[in-house]
Amino acid sequence: MTPAFLPFAQPEIGEEEIAEVVDTLKSGWVTTGPKARRFEQDFAAFLGDKSGDDSRSETLHCVAVNSATAGLHLALEALGIGPGDEVITTTHTFTATAEVVRYLGADVKLVDIDPVTLNIDPAAVEAAITPRTRALMPVHYAGLAADMPAMLDIARRHGLKVVEDAAHALPTTCGGALVGTLGSDATVFSFYANKTITTGEGGMLVTRDAALAQRARTMRLHGMNRDAFDRFTAKVPSWYYEVVAPGFKYNLTDIAAALGIHQLKKAQAFQQRRAAIAAMYDAALADLPLVLPPGPAAGDQHAWHLYVLRLADDAGVERDRFIERLFDAGIGCSVHYIPLHLHPYWRERYALQPAMFPHSQHAYERMLSLPIYTRMSDPDVQRVAQAVRAALR
Repeated sequence: MTPAFLPFAQPEIGEEEIAEVVDTLKSGWVTTGPKARRFEQDFAAFLGDKSGDDSRSETLHCVAVNSATAGLHLALEALGIGPGDEVITTTHTFTATAEVVRYLGADVKLVDIDPVTLNIDPAAVEAAITPRTRALMPVHYAGLAADMPAMLDIARRHGLKVVEDAAHALPTTCGGALVGTLGSDATVFSFYANKTITTGEGGMLVTRDAALAQRARTMRLHGMNRDAFDRFTAKVPSWYYEVVAPGFKYNLTDIAAALGIHQLKKAQAFQQRRAAIAAMYDAALADLPLVLPPGPAAGDQHAWHLYVLRLADDAGVERDRFIERLFDAGIGCSVHYIPLHLHPYWRERYALQPAMFPHSQHAYERMLSLPIYTRMSDPDVQRVAQAVRAALR
């Protein structure tokens, strides 16, 4: 019999999440309300903020949104990015990282990656800075921390803002500190269906800047100075609000937040299982003509959102044929990512050529992502490894 198809990714939803969603549905409050607020508070506590005092400078302000894309857009908007400005980010990312810059009428400056970590190359960033540069957007690719000490140093020396795209990076650490608690102006996480924790769709903007957080809260719901929860629970007068800016519709619902409350409690356990799967792959694939993904720096933690391997130059098979063989064996896999410089919009707008991004281009032509998610059993992992070995014959 042909074995069942092993999908590339699956969320792990437990009875706790289901019960919380049911409770939300029974409560009658299904849009942004008490569960979303609780999720924001829990997220701040998870990252290490236990002050409970929003007036303290070290307080982490967490703003729940309906996607990481929304969070990145809100962060840049709150920082005043607009027409005439440039934001530097990596070509080796999903288009959302860059497209939010264009939402604001600013321009994107794409740079290459480090050939080992596949994260943004700080040297390339510094070389790309111009008088128009206003912000840097590092991406923690696959769950491995970018070189944030270097990025923050560059930003400090050039007077630039930093917004971290941490869609892959919960719970990643850098220099022993969780991503989300570093020295950037804002950090944005994703809770999409295949991420390390999920709310189906959703994200979280994290910042120590109280004014940035307040602007993001206002802009996430039509530019109103009071959100729905405040308006329908406040005493005087509950119906009154003012529109202070042309905002967006980026709020996270309580139904989604109900999932997040319990997914967050499992985030460290989920990371441990993902790390165990990555270690099993490392051991099983070590003797093959492959470039395996780098692990974290000593003392740090990799979120292992993705397990990205690359075919060595002597692998004897092209990447696309290799993926076909894995699918024929019932193994789901993917490619992360088709670099932005290859997509028509970015290529044509900025006259980009593959030769401008040699490390990203070389990695893209040889990379694929294997399944890595907490519902995988050890036999599932072994099956993937055997299929990889067979596909290389």
